[in-house]
Amino acid sequence: MATEIRSVYHPEITGYEEVNRDALRILNKPGPGYLVLLGVSVFFVLLALVAFLVQVVYGLGFAGLTNPVGWGTFITTFVFWVGIGHAGTLISAILFLFRAPWRQSIYRLAEAMTVFAVLTAGLFPIIHIGRPWFFYWLLPLPSQRGIWPNPRSPLVWDVFAVTTYLTVSSVFFYIGLIPDIAAARDRATVPWRKKAYSALSLGWRGTDREWKNFTRAYLFLAALATPLVLSVHSVVSWDFAVSIVPGWHTTVFAPYFVAGAILSGVAMVVSIAIPVRKIFRYEAYLTLLHFDRLAKLLLLTSLIVGYAYAMEYFIAWYSGELFERDVFWDRVTGEYWWAGWSMITFNAIIPQLLWFKKIRMNMNAFFLISILVNIGMWYERFVIIVPTLARSFEPWVFLNYHMSLTEAAIMMGSFGWFFMWFLLFLRFLPSLSIAEIKEVLPPPMKHHHSASHTANADGAVLVEELPTGYKEWESR
Repeated sequence: MATEIRSVYHPEITGYEEVNRDALRILNKPGPGYLVLLGVSVFFVLLALVAFLVQVVYGLGFAGLTNPVGWGTFITTFVFWVGIGHAGTLISAILFLFRAPWRQSIYRLAEAMTVFAVLTAGLFPIIHIGRPWFFYWLLPLPSQRGIWPNPRSPLVWDVFAVTTYLTVSSVFFYIGLIPDIAAARDRATVPWRKKAYSALSLGWRGTDREWKNFTRAYLFLAALATPLVLSVHSVVSWDFAVSIVPGWHTTVFAPYFVAGAILSGVAMVVSIAIPVRKIFRYEAYLTLLHFDRLAKLLLLTSLIVGYAYAMEYFIAWYSGELFERDVFWDRVTGEYWWAGWSMITFNAIIPQLLWFKKIRMNMNAFFLISILVNIGMWYERFVIIVPTLARSFEPWVFLNYHMSLTEAAIMMGSFGWFFMWFLLFLRFLPSLSIAEIKEVLPPPMKHHHSASHTANADGAVLVEELPTGYKEWESR
């Protein structure tokens, strides 16, 4: 079975040395295209910073937020980024626990995406509170003034959920990087890089004891991170579900939000992995079969989300509740009909093309579908928040909300912030899991003298063998 898996998922890789060379090649001097992308990302970050400073001076009203639409683009984008951050844990932790053999090449990109997406989402509660210099009031810090966080406030729930998920995801991401950082350390020629990698690798030598401790720690963190996938976005959904606003007060929001988060996260993984595969020539590592598995996962979550859409409208009609029925009817026929139909089309209808293998194996078509799903998932959060608030109980408070330039600049800056960190990750850390890819390759014979994963020194791994502890990776 092991030989079969190796031949299917990585048929073009010839040996360990090739994995080392390909995975660490992009850590060298960047090309002009990379610098252009990084410059564009930094530009949008600076644009958002200027817009944020203007908002601080003139207030949230300058950003277009008013009564009754107190939650606009900021909270929409916050929920969007929290959802994006779920696919990394799904692909890495859950598939690791289930021993899915196709996760090895894709999970490092997904984990990095998770950390940077949650890091981006964490900015929006601070942006939205109006007086960001008092953000520490949301933390349970000792205070002589007796100012404590209000545990009944959804804003406090978000802070605890995001910080917990960010902490666990970051530790999980870093632990998995340690063996690969050691490989980068052994090949680094620039002195400052060698010092930095030496510090980050924590003196890793690849001994049997280190591999045993590594696999146990990774397994523990995978088991810890898995329930967070379900709990964090459930907490975010309760921001809406605990209110009495029609369209929000429903028990389906927790599983509905989790399914939507996985859908948007998988779509973002595909949107990132396909360009990385093309630009850095990773066709031997990110094969068509990897994307076929991702396409099936995206199709599955799209079906779940489409079912949730249908049930929302059915329950609104079946309940006979006038306000509930009007809210859902307004989403597809009212002022924001274009967002409602875009949400349904991009998230529930277009992904059905993935039933066809030719579409799943066509990278251009799959990339386009993933982009449309990301757009549709942003519209989903917009439709949940803005039309519901704009059409309140009383007609004289109805309001047609329009995104302001300040909100648009900050939203675009969030994408710049995310891609800035992701591009820096590609530049300074291994984007492929060298250790796990080697696990599914045929081990080199003793007479081959292929290069090992880490340098061969006292207590290090032998060149021709994998460590005993590493073999326990699949058996535990």
